Amino acid sequence: MKKYILGRVFRAIIAVFVVTSIAILMVYTMIPKDNVFRDDTGQMSKLNGNPDGMADFKNNKWEQLGYLDFQRQAEMCQSSSDYNACMLIEEEPYVDEYGQDMVEYHYSDVAQEVIDQYTADGYTVSYYTKGGFYAVREYSGLEIIANFYKNFIDIDHPWKVEDPDNPEMERSVYFATDYNGVPAIKCSGCEHNYLLYFDGSFPFIHQNFIGIDFGSSYPTYQNSSTLDVINQNQGSLVSEERTLPNGNTAKTAENYHTCVYKQTSALDSRDLNKFPDNYATCKTYYQDPSMVTISYMFGIISLILAYLIAIPAGVSMARNKGKIQDKIGTVYINIMISLPSLAFIYFMKLIGFNFGLPDKFPIFGFNDLRSYILPVIILALLSTSSVMIWMRRYMVDQSNADYVKFARAKGLSQREIFRKHILKNAIIPIVNGIPSSIILCISGSVITETVFAVPGMGKMLPDAINSFNNNMVITLTFIFTGLSIFSILIGDLLMTVVDPRIQLTAKGGND
Repeated sequence: MKKYILGRVFRAIIAVFVVTSIAILMVYTMIPKDNVFRDDTGQMSKLNGNPDGMADFKNNKWEQLGYLDFQRQAEMCQSSSDYNACMLIEEEPYVDEYGQDMVEYHYSDVAQEVIDQYTADGYTVSYYTKGGFYAVREYSGLEIIANFYKNFIDIDHPWKVEDPDNPEMERSVYFATDYNGVPAIKCSGCEHNYLLYFDGSFPFIHQNFIGIDFGSSYPTYQNSSTLDVINQNQGSLVSEERTLPNGNTAKTAENYHTCVYKQTSALDSRDLNKFPDNYATCKTYYQDPSMVTISYMFGIISLILAYLIAIPAGVSMARNKGKIQDKIGTVYINIMISLPSLAFIYFMKLIGFNFGLPDKFPIFGFNDLRSYILPVIILALLSTSSVMIWMRRYMVDQSNADYVKFARAKGLSQREIFRKHILKNAIIPIVNGIPSSIILCISGSVITETVFAVPGMGKMLPDAINSFNNNMVITLTFIFTGLSIFSILIGDLLMTVVDPRIQLTAKGGND
């Protein structure tokens, strides 16, 4: 069994990376790379009329996103025989045919050699309007995939930080206590100050020494990693009286367990007054849960409610096949299947509004129970029809099995047969889908969250696609694919727990 599980896990990991790689190729090769700037109207307007600044900005951003390799003149000249000669630019003024004063730029033979070498290596060399040159080489599909996974696993270590203004920096990992006196593992020279720490938020034990790097979000949530966008709490800052890293106390919203290294040249007086070292860039506490927490909370509550409604209803339909309970349940199932989800959501929203419930989640916010009632009920009811119909179908199918006829012949009552035999066997396929339903609650509900303006995960993937946020699309693809594949494995394993007769490793019979 262990060998089987390890094999399934290995194949699942391979499948996740294959799907993610396909997504990377589609995003980077099938969509024009200029589209990533479509929603960054602020920066585009600032650079309008400045072709050199626009070229620098676009190429620098494309390089960060993994489209191409961008080499400025200073970087190109590093490989020359004479750096100063390579950087030399001679200006020759002249008057064009329209009487305008113009400048023509001339470059040395050393610079021309560098330009020719880069051209031979597959780069496209371009010139700035005000002098200077740069080279660009777009990556192939395989290079894009390789570069994405090159820094996929981010391991923090004492030699990670490079600070020319702090050459005597101590580099070590050591046991200590945090600013609250709780034991922790800290580091000097790492990017993070705390490698392992404890606090009161789930899962209570946190680590920073191994991470996954999907890149930064752009154009939305600029300069934040995609995982931070998903996991970061929302709403207003929560300022409380806290112990500062230097031992003093002050009212602040900073989370000092998250502090990362700040270059010495960037430290200001505020940093020097609060921090005893360079670990002075910290995340902050926010009042409301993160997007993934909100979606998961809504999903779990609605899922529990759906199963509490659907399983007894399906059992009742099967036990009373052809009777009034079965007919009412069949009508309900047909209505829920045929009715468009969006129409049902707005219908329930109108009913709830007439009973005084909010039609938008932010009206009362996270701390008011009324904000949750309508979205949870809608999500639950939308899930009931499929569970009811399959529960009924499995139980009716089991009712015609030979073991049921044998049980009746032995004199068992219909209630005992349903409770001890039919229900036990019919529930097995339902159990197989429970892990998927639970785990995939994290993905949220696109329509319901959009209609009620719930700040969850549901519309994050569509929004990322619409704004051409490449790294966010790839991050969500990786997460959703991994959750889907591993939930199938967990469902199969759960079936063997419910019914030990099921053997996942059993081989087929001989011909």
